[in-house]
Amino acid sequence: MLVVFARTLVLYILVVIVMRIMGKRQIGQLQPFELVIAILISELAAVPMQNTGIPLVNGIIPILTLLAVQLLISFLSVKSIRFRTLICGKPTVLIENGKICESALRNELYTLHDLLEQLRINNCPNISDVDHAILETNGQLSVFPKPQKRPVTPEDMNIQAKAEGMTMDLIIDGRVMEKNLRIAGKDMEWLLSQLRMNNFSSPSDIFYACIDTATQQLYFQPREKGVEKSG
Repeated sequence: MLVVFARTLVLYILVVIVMRIMGKRQIGQLQPFELVIAILISELAAVPMQNTGIPLVNGIIPILTLLAVQLLISFLSVKSIRFRTLICGKPTVLIENGKICESALRNELYTLHDLLEQLRINNCPNISDVDHAILETNGQLSVFPKPQKRPVTPEDMNIQAKAEGMTMDLIIDGRVMEKNLRIAGKDMEWLLSQLRMNNFSSPSDIFYACIDTATQQLYFQPREKGVEKSG
Protein backbone atom coordinates (compact mmCIF):
# COMPACT_ATOMS: atom_id res chain seq x y z
CA MET A 1 0.00 0.00 0.00
CA LEU A 2 2.83 2.39 0.86
CA VAL A 3 4.48 1.63 -2.50
CA VAL A 4 1.27 2.51 -4.38
CA PHE A 5 0.97 5.74 -2.39
CA ALA A 6 4.58 6.73 -3.13
CA ARG A 7 4.29 5.91 -6.87
CA THR A 8 1.06 7.89 -7.14
CA LEU A 9 2.57 10.87 -5.35
CA VAL A 10 5.68 10.86 -7.57
CA LEU A 11 3.65 10.65 -10.78
CA TYR A 12 1.20 13.30 -9.61
CA ILE A 13 4.00 15.75 -8.82
CA LEU A 14 5.68 14.96 -12.15
CA VAL A 15 2.49 15.53 -14.18
CA VAL A 16 1.76 18.81 -12.36
CA ILE A 17 5.31 20.04 -13.09
CA VAL A 18 5.07 18.97 -16.73
CA MET A 19 1.69 20.66 -17.24
CA ARG A 20 3.02 23.78 -15.53
CA ILE A 21 6.01 23.88 -17.88
CA MET A 22 3.70 23.43 -20.87
CA GLY A 23 1.96 26.72 -20.03
CA LYS A 24 -1.18 28.22 -18.52
CA ARG A 25 -3.71 27.71 -21.27
CA GLN A 26 -7.18 26.49 -20.39
CA ILE A 27 -8.40 23.21 -21.89
CA GLY A 28 -10.61 25.10 -24.35
CA GLN A 29 -7.63 27.12 -25.57
CA LEU A 30 -5.29 24.20 -26.30
CA GLN A 31 -4.10 23.64 -29.83
CA PRO A 32 -4.78 20.13 -31.20
CA PHE A 33 -1.20 18.90 -30.65
CA GLU A 34 -1.25 20.24 -27.07
CA LEU A 35 -4.51 18.46 -26.31
CA VAL A 36 -3.12 15.18 -27.70
CA ILE A 37 0.00 15.48 -25.55
CA ALA A 38 -2.07 16.27 -22.45
CA ILE A 39 -4.23 13.17 -23.01
CA LEU A 40 -1.20 10.94 -23.62
CA ILE A 41 0.52 12.22 -20.48
CA SER A 42 -2.53 11.41 -18.36
CA GLU A 43 -2.71 7.90 -19.83
CA LEU A 44 1.01 7.28 -19.33
CA ALA A 45 0.76 8.38 -15.70
CA ALA A 46 -2.30 6.22 -15.01
CA VAL A 47 -0.73 2.91 -16.11
CA PRO A 48 2.16 2.79 -13.54
CA MET A 49 -0.28 3.95 -10.85
CA GLN A 50 -2.59 1.02 -11.44
CA ASN A 51 0.03 -1.66 -12.10
CA THR A 52 2.85 -1.80 -9.56
CA GLY A 53 4.55 -4.48 -11.68
CA ILE A 54 5.49 -1.83 -14.23
CA PRO A 55 8.70 0.02 -13.30
CA LEU A 56 8.05 3.64 -12.40
CA VAL A 57 10.68 4.77 -14.87
CA ASN A 58 8.56 3.30 -17.69
CA GLY A 59 6.04 6.05 -17.01
CA ILE A 60 8.46 8.85 -16.22
CA ILE A 61 10.59 8.58 -19.37
CA PRO A 62 7.66 8.71 -21.87
CA ILE A 63 6.15 11.67 -20.00
CA LEU A 64 9.42 13.59 -20.13
CA THR A 65 9.79 12.64 -23.80
CA LEU A 66 6.36 14.09 -24.58
CA LEU A 67 7.27 17.24 -22.67
CA ALA A 68 10.41 17.62 -24.79
CA VAL A 69 8.38 17.08 -27.97
CA GLN A 70 5.81 19.66 -26.89
CA LEU A 71 8.48 22.24 -26.09
CA LEU A 72 10.20 21.59 -29.43
CA ILE A 73 6.95 21.97 -31.37
CA SER A 74 6.11 25.16 -29.47
CA PHE A 75 9.56 26.58 -30.20
CA LEU A 76 9.31 25.76 -33.90
CA SER A 77 5.80 27.22 -34.02
CA VAL A 78 7.12 30.51 -32.67
CA LYS A 79 10.02 30.58 -35.15
CA SER A 80 8.19 29.43 -38.30
CA ILE A 81 4.80 30.59 -39.56
CA ARG A 82 4.73 27.73 -42.08
CA PHE A 83 5.38 25.14 -39.39
CA ARG A 84 2.75 26.73 -37.13
CA THR A 85 0.20 26.57 -39.94
CA LEU A 86 1.07 22.93 -40.60
CA ILE A 87 0.67 21.91 -36.95
CA CYS A 88 -2.13 24.21 -35.78
CA GLY A 89 -3.97 24.90 -39.02
CA LYS A 90 -5.47 28.24 -40.04
CA PRO A 91 -8.56 30.13 -38.90
CA THR A 92 -11.59 29.50 -41.10
CA VAL A 93 -14.22 32.11 -41.97
CA LEU A 94 -17.67 30.55 -41.45
CA ILE A 95 -19.71 33.74 -41.92
CA GLU A 96 -18.49 36.45 -44.28
CA ASN A 97 -20.34 39.75 -44.79
CA GLY A 98 -23.41 38.26 -43.13
CA LYS A 99 -23.48 35.17 -45.37
CA ILE A 100 -22.83 31.61 -44.17
CA CYS A 101 -19.98 29.91 -46.04
CA GLU A 102 -21.43 26.45 -46.67
CA SER A 103 -18.24 25.07 -48.20
CA ALA A 104 -16.27 26.14 -45.13
CA LEU A 105 -18.76 24.39 -42.86
CA ARG A 106 -18.37 21.17 -44.85
CA ASN A 107 -14.58 21.37 -44.89
CA GLU A 108 -14.45 21.84 -41.12
CA LEU A 109 -17.15 19.17 -40.49
CA TYR A 110 -19.08 21.92 -38.71
CA THR A 111 -22.85 21.59 -38.74
CA LEU A 112 -25.28 24.47 -38.94
CA HIS A 113 -26.51 23.50 -35.47
CA ASP A 114 -22.94 23.82 -34.15
CA LEU A 115 -22.68 27.28 -35.69
CA LEU A 116 -26.00 28.46 -34.26
CA GLU A 117 -25.09 27.10 -30.83
CA GLN A 118 -21.79 28.99 -30.80
CA LEU A 119 -23.51 32.17 -31.94
CA ARG A 120 -25.93 31.91 -29.02
CA ILE A 121 -23.00 31.36 -26.64
CA ASN A 122 -21.47 34.57 -28.05
CA ASN A 123 -24.72 36.50 -27.39
CA CYS A 124 -25.68 36.64 -31.08
CA PRO A 125 -28.88 34.54 -31.24
CA ASN A 126 -29.96 36.21 -34.51
CA ILE A 127 -27.64 35.22 -37.35
CA SER A 128 -28.73 38.28 -39.32
CA ASP A 129 -26.89 40.43 -36.76
CA VAL A 130 -23.54 38.78 -37.54
CA ASP A 131 -21.07 40.35 -39.93
CA HIS A 132 -18.22 37.83 -39.64
CA ALA A 133 -17.64 34.62 -37.70
CA ILE A 134 -14.23 32.94 -37.66
CA LEU A 135 -13.46 29.44 -36.41
CA GLU A 136 -10.11 29.73 -34.62
CA THR A 137 -7.45 27.03 -34.64
CA ASN A 138 -8.31 26.04 -31.04
CA GLY A 139 -11.95 25.40 -31.97
CA GLN A 140 -13.40 28.60 -30.55
CA LEU A 141 -15.67 30.81 -32.65
CA SER A 142 -14.91 34.53 -32.85
CA VAL A 143 -18.06 36.50 -33.67
CA PHE A 144 -18.13 40.06 -35.03
CA PRO A 145 -21.60 41.69 -35.03
CA LYS A 146 -22.65 44.09 -37.75
CA PRO A 147 -21.69 47.71 -36.98
CA GLN A 148 -25.26 48.75 -36.19
CA LYS A 149 -25.59 45.86 -33.72
CA ARG A 150 -22.39 46.47 -31.79
CA PRO A 151 -22.49 48.06 -28.31
CA VAL A 152 -22.15 51.83 -28.23
CA THR A 153 -18.68 53.01 -27.21
CA PRO A 154 -17.62 56.39 -25.77
CA GLU A 155 -15.91 57.10 -29.10
CA ASP A 156 -19.23 56.66 -30.92
CA MET A 157 -20.73 59.36 -28.69
CA ASN A 158 -17.66 61.64 -28.88
CA ILE A 159 -17.04 61.21 -25.17
CA GLN A 160 -13.50 61.43 -23.84
CA ALA A 161 -13.18 58.36 -21.66
CA LYS A 162 -10.88 58.35 -18.68
CA ALA A 163 -8.03 55.88 -18.49
CA GLU A 164 -8.78 52.80 -16.43
CA GLY A 165 -6.30 51.45 -13.95
CA MET A 166 -5.76 48.01 -12.51
CA THR A 167 -7.43 46.77 -9.37
CA MET A 168 -4.74 45.60 -6.96
CA ASP A 169 -5.50 43.20 -4.13
CA LEU A 170 -4.13 44.64 -0.90
CA ILE A 171 -5.58 42.30 1.74
CA ILE A 172 -6.83 38.77 1.22
CA ASP A 173 -8.27 36.90 4.18
CA GLY A 174 -6.47 39.11 6.66
CA ARG A 175 -3.08 38.88 4.92
CA VAL A 176 -1.43 41.93 3.40
CA MET A 177 -0.23 41.51 -0.18
CA GLU A 178 3.01 43.45 0.30
CA LYS A 179 4.14 43.10 -3.32
CA ASN A 180 0.86 44.55 -4.62
CA LEU A 181 1.12 47.31 -2.04
CA ARG A 182 4.52 48.31 -3.44
CA ILE A 183 3.26 48.12 -7.05
CA ALA A 184 0.43 50.47 -6.11
CA GLY A 185 3.01 52.91 -4.74
CA LYS A 186 1.87 52.53 -1.13
CA ASP A 187 3.41 51.25 2.06
CA MET A 188 2.28 49.52 5.24
CA GLU A 189 2.03 52.79 7.17
CA TRP A 190 -0.38 54.18 4.58
CA LEU A 191 -2.48 51.01 4.65
CA LEU A 192 -2.73 51.00 8.43
CA SER A 193 -3.77 54.66 8.42
CA GLN A 194 -6.51 53.90 5.89
CA LEU A 195 -7.71 51.04 8.05
CA ARG A 196 -7.89 53.29 11.10
CA MET A 197 -9.82 55.91 9.11
CA ASN A 198 -12.36 53.20 8.30
CA ASN A 199 -12.54 52.03 11.93
CA PHE A 200 -10.51 48.85 11.50
CA SER A 201 -7.75 48.08 13.99
CA SER A 202 -5.60 45.74 11.85
CA PRO A 203 -5.48 43.88 8.49
CA SER A 204 -6.70 40.73 10.28
CA ASP A 205 -10.12 42.43 10.57
CA ILE A 206 -10.41 42.57 6.76
CA PHE A 207 -11.52 39.71 4.57
CA TYR A 208 -10.73 41.53 1.31
CA ALA A 209 -9.37 44.95 0.36
CA CYS A 210 -8.29 46.39 -2.98
CA ILE A 211 -7.39 49.68 -4.62
CA ASP A 212 -8.15 51.10 -8.06
CA THR A 213 -4.78 52.38 -9.28
CA ALA A 214 -6.42 54.99 -11.52
CA THR A 215 -8.89 56.57 -9.08
CA GLN A 216 -7.05 55.53 -5.88
CA GLN A 217 -10.41 54.40 -4.55
CA LEU A 218 -10.23 51.80 -1.79
CA TYR A 219 -12.63 48.96 -1.17
CA PHE A 220 -12.86 47.15 2.16
CA GLN A 221 -14.90 44.13 3.11
CA PRO A 222 -14.63 43.26 6.82
CA ARG A 223 -14.48 39.71 8.04
CA GLU A 224 -17.77 38.23 9.15
CA LYS A 225 -18.12 37.89 12.87
CA GLY A 226 -17.46 34.39 14.15
CA VAL A 227 -15.54 33.35 11.01
CA GLU A 228 -11.97 32.36 11.76
CA LYS A 229 -9.04 33.28 9.54
CA SER A 230 -8.01 30.41 7.26
CA GLY A 231 -4.56 28.86 7.67
